[in-house]
Amino acid sequence: MVREGISLAKRITNNTQYLELQRGKWRVTVSVPKAVQKKIGKTRLKQSLNTDSLSIANQLKWPIVREFQSIIASAHKPETDIRAIAEELRRQRSKAACDIDALEIEAGISQTIDILLGQEIGTYTDPNTGEEEPVYAPEAVQRVQEFKAVLHGQATPLSEYHDQYMSQLTVKPRTKADDKRAIALLERWCSEQGIPPYLQSFPTRKAAVAFMDALPAMEPTLSPTTLNKYVRRLSRYWQWLEKRDEVPLNVWAGQSLAVPETPHDEVERPFTDEEMVKLLSGNATQEMHDLMRIAALAGCRLDPIVCLRVRDCLDEGMFVFKPQKKEKAPRLCPIHPALTEIIERRTKGKEPDDPIFPEWPAPKNPKSTRERSFKASNHFTEYRRSVGVADEIEGRRRSLVNFHSFRRWFITKAEQADQPESLIASVVGHKRQGMTLGVYSAGPAKEQARRCVEAVQLPDLSKANADK
Repeated sequence: MVREGISLAKRITNNTQYLELQRGKWRVTVSVPKAVQKKIGKTRLKQSLNTDSLSIANQLKWPIVREFQSIIASAHKPETDIRAIAEELRRQRSKAACDIDALEIEAGISQTIDILLGQEIGTYTDPNTGEEEPVYAPEAVQRVQEFKAVLHGQATPLSEYHDQYMSQLTVKPRTKADDKRAIALLERWCSEQGIPPYLQSFPTRKAAVAFMDALPAMEPTLSPTTLNKYVRRLSRYWQWLEKRDEVPLNVWAGQSLAVPETPHDEVERPFTDEEMVKLLSGNATQEMHDLMRIAALAGCRLDPIVCLRVRDCLDEGMFVFKPQKKEKAPRLCPIHPALTEIIERRTKGKEPDDPIFPEWPAPKNPKSTRERSFKASNHFTEYRRSVGVADEIEGRRRSLVNFHSFRRWFITKAEQADQPESLIASVVGHKRQGMTLGVYSAGPAKEQARRCVEAVQLPDLSKANADK
């Protein structure tokens, strides 16, 4: 017991919390939160104690510390900066070196609560005790409740860890943009429903289901498929939070809106041969003709084609397409003989890192979420419509035929040429089915893939060219 008293006295004597030496004398120093630094005009509040004794400084500092904390609390706008006050006091309390420090910090907390409550607006007599209790403005009481919730770690903003989570994502900029839209939608819903926008407001799936049920009315122009994408992004964020014990469970797991079944005549489809002839014989720019032919004879998505560099076309007659969707590595695809002239023309005299399609450069803004192929996609849509290739359904944003229809056309023609399904899947980058091919196989040999690609032939354009 005596030893514990000596130890406590030693900690008190040697405690330098809120103290620093300046020219041999101790002075009090308290950091000013960023939120009020401009208003107070300082980053730290300081006052000399005019003593070189640490033990005396510890006895003199607390009235000044409380005064500084009062100045900081008064400078905050209660409606917007309660969190900054509470987090600062919570930090101080967690670092208290001894019981005396803790008691002084608790006094600072009580003082802050008094500031937030403001003046009484009346009194209330407790019917059980007969004692009078002060009554404060409802908004002041709400501020104190919020302050206490933050102080006790019971009010973590929805986006508190979102930037950290986003920094660890290895997804496309467009997917990151979906993450930001998802959290913004959730915050908007909380505001509209009068629900505190905190992680603790979602302890069970009940609140998550309520948000999900409200989504169609909140965003009436978006399809259930798009809205489900936002729910999935929230689920990934919560999954990340759950692993760090910031939330008890992922309340979004398994949640989704019902997606109406697409009628058979509203499913996006491959181009017909007649549509292919129109597209490949139309009055397109040279870069569009080259782009369409590569898509048709490689079965590749638009963005990897537009992003091709010279060195991606010089590996033993193979394209090296960047990974897409769930692909874990770049994908090799044989260059069809009908594309040889295009590749030779577009690589001649260029450096290895030069783009194959300089006509569609990457966005100038490095923070842009648009893919490099954005303008190429718009260019193709305008051209496709100009030659009369369209399959529009009222109420649908996309035509049933679009640039992806080249990929569908390639797969269709490869199947019609009796190429094995697993081989076609490997060539176009689809996951192959089953344990044997999907897990154990390293993939087909280059010559097998080359036979699959060369089995696809463009439709005869001679008649269309003769008619011009």
